[in-house]
Amino acid sequence: MSSATVAAAPQGEREAGWRDIVAVIAGRALDRLRRIAAAIRPLGWTLMALTVVLWVLGTALGWQELRIAALVLAIVLLVCAAFLLGRTEYDVSLDLARTRVVVGERAVGALTLSNSGSRAILPSRVVLPVGAGRGEFSIQRLAPGQQAEELFAIPTHRRGVVEVGPVSVVRGDPLGVFERAHRRDDPVDLYVHPKTMLFGGQSLGFLRDLEGMPATDLSRDDVSFHALLEYQPGDDLRHVHWRSTARTGTMMVRQFEETRRSHFVIGLSRSSGDYRTEDDFELGISVAGSIGLRALRDSQRVDVRVQGRELASATGKQLLDSLSALDQSKPREGGVPELAGVVAAHMPLASVVVLVCGSAVPTADLRLACSRLPFGARALAVVVQSGLDRPALRRIGDADVVTIGALEQLPLALQKVLA
Repeated sequence: MSSATVAAAPQGEREAGWRDIVAVIAGRALDRLRRIAAAIRPLGWTLMALTVVLWVLGTALGWQELRIAALVLAIVLLVCAAFLLGRTEYDVSLDLARTRVVVGERAVGALTLSNSGSRAILPSRVVLPVGAGRGEFSIQRLAPGQQAEELFAIPTHRRGVVEVGPVSVVRGDPLGVFERAHRRDDPVDLYVHPKTMLFGGQSLGFLRDLEGMPATDLSRDDVSFHALLEYQPGDDLRHVHWRSTARTGTMMVRQFEETRRSHFVIGLSRSSGDYRTEDDFELGISVAGSIGLRALRDSQRVDVRVQGRELASATGKQLLDSLSALDQSKPREGGVPELAGVVAAHMPLASVVVLVCGSAVPTADLRLACSRLPFGARALAVVVQSGLDRPALRRIGDADVVTIGALEQLPLALQKVLA
């Protein structure tokens, strides 16, 4: 290897090292410029541009008045920039008393800011985003070790999942020329649950186990004894009742009532084409939640299906959380008939299926949906129509169909079905 090659290698390494250093410095400089630009409000950009224009025109035209105006604006900008100086290193704690409330209730929380440093923190403004809105709090000067607490209440007018936070500590001037914001703490999800109704009465579910509820179907092999019958070829000899056989002289076997497993399925349509108004859709969600909670209290397995996915419903909290985040889908994603087909395909052993939809669904589509439900399952359709004075009951095929106009009518409607 020649000496020229050996000399060229260290020189190339030095050039690469310088390039890395320049890249790091340039990256830090750009990051600092981005931070400075983020602190300038639209009014600040306007005043800076006006300052430059006045100074250039004053110099070009020889007008002393324009240069004095530019100088005054520059002084105003410097004074406003001075308000950005100072620490904003608060220790922020965001605490919601309850992260789950029912629509219409207020969510109460507390925002605590403390100064854990060794120097005082000048007055600041704290911004708390709440969904699409935000709340603002003015924090006075905090001495070292001092803390301030602000209580707040969030009104809930709509069902949904509201993101509260992250908290931003803002420093700025009174004119709104500059503003520096530092985010603190992590956002908290506030679940606004739909309204539900607790009601009693007979359970709608069936069981097919040792704790089962007998059905009207008879079976040769089950756990619920019904009667004794004469032996028929093919009957299981384990079910022969020997005492009755000895007494009558004819071989007698036990007959059982068929029992069914407690698998409760709720098909909730979220298609915008199935509901006449948004209030109808909210009522449908409340109906599905109320029926699902009742089934869970009956220790039944509950599955909730909507267009496109299955909702988590193992517990009451999971069910209501899932319903809180539910929104309407486009009609092209399918209506009640398509939803019933999905239920039949994925849950063929369901014992009870409840379809919830709006009054915009034609009777023919509702009939088609009921015909697609799993064979042997008890079918119930709940149609919501806001403003209806009293619940109405009708029969479509093998399914009971109730129409209600308010959540308070649901217990009465179910009593009519079970009567």
